[in-house]
Amino acid sequence: MPGSDLPDRAAALLSLAAATQERSLSQLTALAATQVPGSAAANITVWRDGELVNQASSHPEPSRLEAMQVAGGRGPLIDAVNDGSPVSCPDTLTETRWPEFAAAALRIGVRSTVTLSRRGEVVIALSLFGLRPRAVEADQLQLAELLVAYGGALVGAVSDYDESRRVATQLKDAADARAVLDQAKGILMHALGCTADEALDRMRGVSQRSNLRATEVARRVIDAHTRPGGRGELGQLAGLATSKRRPAG
Repeated sequence: MPGSDLPDRAAALLSLAAATQERSLSQLTALAATQVPGSAAANITVWRDGELVNQASSHPEPSRLEAMQVAGGRGPLIDAVNDGSPVSCPDTLTETRWPEFAAAALRIGVRSTVTLSRRGEVVIALSLFGLRPRAVEADQLQLAELLVAYGGALVGAVSDYDESRRVATQLKDAADARAVLDQAKGILMHALGCTADEALDRMRGVSQRSNLRATEVARRVIDAHTRPGGRGELGQLAGLATSKRRPAG
């Protein structure tokens, strides 16, 4: 009988603070292996545009079994991903559809498998492995389907979180760069008696002539100002910016 805390434990995977997609998927496979009756191990794979992009397993052996199917392009996992319907292997000892898969499963003690998939922006496939024939009964698939649905939700949540984090990082980098430029402008305005626009133009001139980013030029201005004996370098930077190209003869 599944634990009464299954909904809470599955919902906890959707917490954006729960860490990476890999860790969340790993926790999901642990839930599937322990909560679905008859399942001794579980593996989950994430597919985008027909390509495997992520996976997690409750045990090492199922992961290798899934990798063999991906490499060979045959097996219950591949059929479930392509068809979108549950695919079962009731007994690997008598299985004839995927002989390579059946033989590999028998070698690690797997006697039955069930694979479910869920389509959305990505395809999520959950494979359950039993140690005896027909270990996972049909009436337990509803619970497995719930876990697949959670898998799709957590992949979407983590993907949205990652995108938000990327945007936040970009905004922070832009703000940091602006602060560095403003500080360097203030230094040049005080040292050279120029306006803010003139100071910015001087740094841009150095950037163009030295093939450096403007923020790197600004950091050099700040470093030259704060470092003992750096005022000479500050003057050189300003001089480089104001040097004129000779007109073409």
